[in-house]
This record gives sequence, C-alpha cells and structure tokens, in this order.
Amino acid sequence: MPAIPATRRKPGAATGKKPPILSHEFFIQNHADIISSVALVIVVGLMFQVSHDLSSMFVFLSYNVTLDQSETDTSDSTSHSVLYNNGPADILCVLFYTMIAIIFHAIIQEYILDKVSKKLHLSKTKHTKFNESGQLLFYYTIATLFGGFIIYNELYIMSPSNLWEAYPHQNMTLFMKIYYIMQLSHWLHTLPEFYIEKLKKEDIYNRCQYITLYMAFTIAAYIMNFNRVGLMLSVAHYTVEAGFHFSRLMHFSDKHEIAQNGFSVWAVLFVFVRFLTVMFAIFTFVFGLSRVDQAPLSEMKNGNFNNSTIKLFCLAAVLLLQAWLMWNFINFQMKRWRDKKQSEGKKKPAASKSRSGGGAGGKKKSEANGVVSASVENGSPRQRPSPKSKHN
Repeated sequence: MPAIPATRRKPGAATGKKPPILSHEFFIQNHADIISSVALVIVVGLMFQVSHDLSSMFVFLSYNVTLDQSETDTSDSTSHSVLYNNGPADILCVLFYTMIAIIFHAIIQEYILDKVSKKLHLSKTKHTKFNESGQLLFYYTIATLFGGFIIYNELYIMSPSNLWEAYPHQNMTLFMKIYYIMQLSHWLHTLPEFYIEKLKKEDIYNRCQYITLYMAFTIAAYIMNFNRVGLMLSVAHYTVEAGFHFSRLMHFSDKHEIAQNGFSVWAVLFVFVRFLTVMFAIFTFVFGLSRVDQAPLSEMKNGNFNNSTIKLFCLAAVLLLQAWLMWNFINFQMKRWRDKKQSEGKKKPAASKSRSGGGAGGKKKSEANGVVSASVENGSPRQRPSPKSKHN
C-alpha cells in the first residue's frame, strides 16, 4: 500500500493530536486567536472608567490639536480644524495596530492565499515566496490607494509648494497620521511573522533588509516632520512594488504570458521611479526647503529640522538608497539575461538530440526552462544574496 504523502498543516487547523498548551506549536497554530483576545481586552477597557484613559492611548490617535479657522495652515489645500502631532505616546498606538495587522495577516493567509496555493501544488520554496508576494501585494495596494487619496485631497501634485511651505509640518491631518501609523504597524508586524512562518535563515536575512529600510525611512520622515515628502516617495515606490509582486504571483500561477508582460512593465517603471525619486529629493531638500527660514541645530528639539546639515544627510540617505536599489536591479537583470542565454544554448543540442533519440531532448528542454524560472523565483532586485547562499 503506498504511503500517504505528508501535507502542510495550516496554523489553527484542527488535528487529532493537539499540541501542549503554552508550547511553541500551540502558539503558532493559535496566534491569531491569542492576539485577538489581547486586542479585545484593550477595547473592552474603554468601557470602564478605571482603564479608559490607558486603553484610549492604544486605540485612539494621540496629540490632537484643535485650531481656529484663522490658525490653520494656509499652505494646506483644505482647512482642518482638528490636526495631530507626533509624540512618544504614538508607540502604544503602533503596538495596538500591529496586533490588528497580525490578525489581518492570518485572515488573508488562511482564507485567500492558502486556498489558492493548494490548487497550484507549489513546492515549499515557491509556497513561501507566494505567501510573501500575496501579503505584500495586499498591503502595497491598500497603501497606494490610501496614500493616493491623501495626495489628491491635499493637492500635493497640483501645488508642489505645499510640500515645503510652512515647514515644519508638525500638524498632520487625520488621514496623514493614520497613513504613518499604518505603515509602522505593518512593518513591525512582519518581525514576529518570522517565528510564526518558521522561515529559513536566508529568507529572514533577505526580508530583514527591506523591512529595516522601510522602518528607518518611515520613522525618520515621521519624527523629522518630513511627512509630506515621505508620503509622495512612499506612494511612488509602493506602486512599482505592487506591480512586481502581482507579476510574481502570476508567474507562480503559471500565467507566464501575463507575468512576462508584468515584469517588463515593472522594469521600466522601476527605473523611472528611481530617477523620479532622485529628482524629487533634490528639488525638495535643495531648492524647496531653502526658501523656508533656516533653523539652527538647537531647534531640532522643537521639531524643526530645516538645517543644512540635516538636509544634506537626508538627501544623501535617499540618493544612496536609490543607488543601492539600482545596483541590485542591474545585477538581477544581468542574472536573468545570463540564465536566458544559458537556456537557449541548451535548447540547440537538445533539439538535435530529439530528432535522433526523442526522449532525451524533452528532458534537457525542461531543465533549461527551469533555469529561467529560477531567476524569477529566487531573485529580487531589492535583495542581495545572503552570506550562506554565497558559500553554497
């Protein structure tokens, strides 16, 4: 009697043997339920006077400022009577919505991605990358639409001077603050997912690269009151990344024609957004903010970072990041080009053998096609190979 193949059990799925309580497997299977219970306790705390103040710091946005109509920022396209500042209490809000992000991550994984991946019969490596692209595609799409709504509502494209006029932009609109809280919560929630998904060390290394960069630049834009500039740059970047992960999902779904067209469009947009980001950063930090009154370094405690040293540091950070992304992109494309040439070279002798032998040619052809597919599945222009993979 043939052996029954082992199947990958979903977290939280019912099995005959339950793991011990408080064990690692128990927490992995029930992490969404546990975190949901903690979040529910915080929300219920709003109903009691004793815990209302503490719970409200987790659930509601802090540092709201009510302004008169005459005191609103004249550079804004619309007048907002209630604005928000940033401060240390935002950490509690980020922690709460990090728990919400983990819950939504589990819902998307169980009810959408796991059901689709079962039909595709992916390998373990492809399954991990499929889940990563699926989760990121959901986030990038929502962040792009929400950020685009803010840009349209505040007329940042029609009136680019709003990006630097009346700096420092300590007063944020409700949607602007939600956007940054959402970003920080999302990228923070990906860290415990390493443990929940039981990722390999090389996968953790690759993911930690872009998660650290996202967190660092988002926190810097939020604390240094460059929130409007950060909004524009992040929306442009998220739009391109959404295209990449959509194309990779199509590749794993055997929609190769759609995937190939998607990767071609993504490659053009990736380069365009890199140059657009460089030009936008130079125009903002060099020309735009120079029109605003310069502040000494001592004004940083008041939220004013419009200093030549700080601006030079911010501009250098953006330019170095774009150069690093382009370098990885070029290496990624060169690798795909070499793999394609290698596969074409193997197809010629395989075709000649198929005329005489028949069977051997088909085997060589499938191996050659596997080389091209591997460059898309295992490579990414935002990831450098881990130290372990270099030695292997």
